Amino acid sequence: MGDQEVSQAAVPNESAAAPPAPTEAAADGGGGGGIGGAFANAGTNMKNKISDVMDKIPLPTWAVVAIAIVAGLILLCCCFCICKKCCCKKRKKKEGKKGLKGAVDLKSVQMLGNSYKEKIQPDVDDLDNGGDEEGDTDSVKSEIKLGKLQFSLDYDFQEGKLNVGVMQASELPGMDFSGTSDPYVKVYLMPDKKKKYETKVHRKTLNPVFNETFTFKVPYSEVSSKTLVFAIYDFDRFSRHDIIGEVKVKLSQVDLGSVVEEWRDLQSAEVPGGEGKSELGDICFSLRYVPTAGKLTVVILEAKNLKKMDVGGLSDPYVKISLYMNNKRMKKKKTTIKKRTLNPYYNESFGFEVPFEQIQKVTLVVTVVDYDRMGSSEPIGKVVLGCNATGAGLRHWSDMLASPRRPIAQWHTLQEPEEGK
Repeated sequence: MGDQEVSQAAVPNESAAAPPAPTEAAADGGGGGGIGGAFANAGTNMKNKISDVMDKIPLPTWAVVAIAIVAGLILLCCCFCICKKCCCKKRKKKEGKKGLKGAVDLKSVQMLGNSYKEKIQPDVDDLDNGGDEEGDTDSVKSEIKLGKLQFSLDYDFQEGKLNVGVMQASELPGMDFSGTSDPYVKVYLMPDKKKKYETKVHRKTLNPVFNETFTFKVPYSEVSSKTLVFAIYDFDRFSRHDIIGEVKVKLSQVDLGSVVEEWRDLQSAEVPGGEGKSELGDICFSLRYVPTAGKLTVVILEAKNLKKMDVGGLSDPYVKISLYMNNKRMKKKKTTIKKRTLNPYYNESFGFEVPFEQIQKVTLVVTVVDYDRMGSSEPIGKVVLGCNATGAGLRHWSDMLASPRRPIAQWHTLQEPEEGK
């Protein structure tokens, strides 16, 4: 009995130590459980590694999370900006294709005009904007305060040159409705008046600072017979320029052995013969340039006080407009003839094709001509305009370039037709 119990007790222990053989279904299920366990083990290992890294970072968990969020936001903003920039470029390309081919930037035209305003040269031969000696011949001129002018004189005895400096003016009278003036100075020698210079125009000021120097070739033997004239004018685009006053310096009374620098009071201009009108007359016309279309429009408006060319004391004037490039005439146009008048009115428009690349190379010459049916027509006077012109001609041209698409009108005093181009 005792041996049987012992053997029975041993049997269950052996069965418990040796597990039963798995069936086919159990084998299949065990395979699936092994893959899942592998993923579970990998996830656990990853968590352990992350926790180890977090433990090594000397920052609290919330700080690390905040840094990660901020970095993500910055990355999103960068991506958004890049996408937006790409979209804008595509839109600009599409808009550019819709526009004109070879379109000109109007800002570059304005910069070109402004640059030529700064390049206005004072070397002007007989350019009479409003007459050389126009002014009030009142007997009470000594009572009128016209302001003062500062100038300098420096004579080079070796080369026979007189260097004249126009420095500044002060306390000028207001000639405009606003109480200011647009002064500039003409400088010339009497009695010949062959060489005339003018300074730049200073806008809306009664105390202009010029600081410009001009040179006259005068042999020392002729210096004592010359009188230097400084005439200050108020610039006016639409009418005759009004003279403010003048300073006359007799060189025979000046010691040219050293540099002379002094202030003098302006005096009322003395006008010989009681007239301040120009000898040839004045003409008014407008200029308009459209850079994108490459079109220059000239509108001849009117002329006045033209020189008498006929026996009867009148003229038959018409206006000829010539466009030159490199001293070669490219195009020529003319107005109708106005019979028996010294003050013709035209209001006629003329167009010229001038590409923007050539606008700096062309020269425009406006000539007033007296028509003669029997003989050859005789020119009365002319105006030269362009980037290579001087004085009022360059000023008008640069104003046109600085204001594209806008007509710019201005009065000009006619020059001798033989001078210049």
